[in-house]
Amino acid sequence: MKLVRVIDTTRCIGCRACVAACMNENFYIEGNPWNFVIEYEIGKFPNVRRIFVPMNCMHCEEPPCKKACDAIGVHAISKNEYGVVLYDYEKCIGCRYCIAVCPYGAPQYVENLKTIFPDGQKTPYDEIPAENRHWTHRKKPNTAEKCTFCWHRIEKAIENEETHLIGKVQEYTPACDAVCPVRARHFGDLDDPNSEVSKLIASKKATQLKKEAGTRPQVYYILEGGDY
Repeated sequence: MKLVRVIDTTRCIGCRACVAACMNENFYIEGNPWNFVIEYEIGKFPNVRRIFVPMNCMHCEEPPCKKACDAIGVHAISKNEYGVVLYDYEKCIGCRYCIAVCPYGAPQYVENLKTIFPDGQKTPYDEIPAENRHWTHRKKPNTAEKCTFCWHRIEKAIENEETHLIGKVQEYTPACDAVCPVRARHFGDLDDPNSEVSKLIASKKATQLKKEAGTRPQVYYILEGGDY
């Protein structure tokens, strides 16, 4: 199983439900979004419109962040058998080399664990003790973090021996993909030729961003025009 995401920018309306869902699901730290949306205008006045491109970690086949981390002997970044790139906060030394080498601006540096409430009160998620959180949510100051493909949800599917439901039921699907109101986001197994993501990549000629970097990202985009 190789887990990938397909984002259809021709359907995306820029509502940022994906951004909000990720913040709520993954203990958002102020200024450190794991998901964000780039928007720009195309056309010539008065026939113009907005294009929205959601961005997150690409979970590259050749992740430069992992190579940089390994090069200095820290080994805080791993890529598992399902293709998911994960950070180990206990090993991270906060050098920020991963941030410097990522072509997609995915890794974020956690300087301190700020609350998102302006009055300083803790959110309901902040109130959950670290030992009761999934290990990908036990964030620490002076470390790097990024999207995990909601690994805590994927791991649950693996434990329950229901990997065939990944991307099909909400509890086994990354939060950002599960909430999209216009079905612009899809998640599943690229190794399954009958999966929705495999069919979309083939039929819609989905592409990867910045392929020239040699990272082989596992997030695919359906772009305007569809002929790349």
